[in-house]
Amino acid sequence: MRQLLWFLIAGTRGGLNRARILEALRARPCNAHQLAEALGLDYRTIRHHLDLLERNGLVTRPAGSAYAAPYFLSAYLEGNYAVFEEIRRNLPAPRGRSNGPGGIPP
Repeated sequence: MRQLLWFLIAGTRGGLNRARILEALRARPCNAHQLAEALGLDYRTIRHHLDLLERNGLVTRPAGSAYAAPYFLSAYLEGNYAVFEEIRRNLPAPRGRSNGPGGIPP
């Protein structure tokens, strides 16, 4: 888990956005459109990161998901969230406004 998170969050371009997405999903499940609005990112950018996170087992959607179904943190990431937090602490703070975890308004 540690190596995967280092690669996806700290070791590649877009890692900060992926970290923000994971923080937002921990605060509450959201669909791609809600994440794009809350984080001030393009919808296609959010979809790209969600697809990558889903392929690597860090986020999930309900089986047979319909359009606009919410994403959740996977049980695997939930069980290892402290590792994510440790890596996240070593990243620069996100730019722009932040209303709460991951920029999601309370």
